Amino acid sequence: MSFDSIRCYDKKEIPAVLERLSNDKHFINLLSTIYPLLPKEVLKQRLVSFDNVDDFQKAIVYPFLQYLESNLTKGIKLLGLDKIDKNRSYLYVSNHRDIILDSTLLCGKLIENDMETVEIAIGDNLLVFPWIEDLVRLNKSFIVRRNPGAKQMLESSKLLSAYMAHTINEKKRSIWIAQREGRAKDSDDRTQESLLKMFNMGGIGTFTENLTALHICPLSISYEYDPCDYLKAKEFQQKRDNSDYKKSPQDDLLSMKIGVMGYKGRIVYKMAGEISDEIRKLGEEFQNRNELVAAIASLIDTKIHSNYEIYKVNKIAYDILNGSTEFSQSYSLLEKLDFEKYIAMQINKIDLENKDLDFLKIKMLEMYANPLRNALSVVNA
Repeated sequence: MSFDSIRCYDKKEIPAVLERLSNDKHFINLLSTIYPLLPKEVLKQRLVSFDNVDDFQKAIVYPFLQYLESNLTKGIKLLGLDKIDKNRSYLYVSNHRDIILDSTLLCGKLIENDMETVEIAIGDNLLVFPWIEDLVRLNKSFIVRRNPGAKQMLESSKLLSAYMAHTINEKKRSIWIAQREGRAKDSDDRTQESLLKMFNMGGIGTFTENLTALHICPLSISYEYDPCDYLKAKEFQQKRDNSDYKKSPQDDLLSMKIGVMGYKGRIVYKMAGEISDEIRKLGEEFQNRNELVAAIASLIDTKIHSNYEIYKVNKIAYDILNGSTEFSQSYSLLEKLDFEKYIAMQINKIDLENKDLDFLKIKMLEMYANPLRNALSVVNA
């Protein structure tokens, strides 16, 4: 099976890809924005000097991630490394908040821990320009065809599944993939059962055997603040008011820019560890395929929900939404007023003619309350 249409670039292709990027004015302008003190000719020379991805990521990408952490966050933590074997390849199934940073910041933390960076599943809807496809495939991303057409969907899913199994078991490289297609705009993170069915297609054993062979490790990502929260709220109203509404490529580009360059507060990644043993037990418990798939999806959800980092803003949003004081001992009146001011400021950025302020406020609060709501559901289960 040929993976050429979706795989990340291999080592022998890298010089030609870097040559293309060095001659693309849009990419060079972007790179010049990131490294303003370096003349463009120097940047071009540096680009074409690399012959492998790891050196490129450490020399070009990682310093920018350090800048983001220092200037646009209050610090980024990676927890749970004690739950994994650093010499094993895993399929990290993660909740999804930010188009670019979820996987990219994870790679930065892996570099700091002397671990190889992961391959990243990325939807083809984000490949708006040829240079973006070159850049992401250079950085160990492989392509998920979002809408290949009804006839091609099965073959596309088989190819993707086979590539993931090949990457983990043959290339011995870990993968990051979101638990669902697209971001959970309301932060109510749920694993799509169709994703698990796709995982199964690349194996030759039973459903349970095929999934355990991928060494699935749920990963929780917790941002204190989501700079795209107002854009997500805006989209909720647009979809409510127009059932045919579809985002444009420009909308995705704006979300990428705001997500990267907006303030995020604290960020915590937490690995749950491999769940293969629990999947095997579920395989023994459920004989019905659909029930088994639902049970594994629920298992992943529970792992992700239980490992959220809960911030004061989550507790404030939860109390405001529920008209309660359940968590009022955890925050001050001033902190609550500051958060309410933040929500109002973000809503003020929304450029809709018929802004439904009450609706938008509820959607914004739900984004911050739902991680806590889901974490509580695990505790109370």
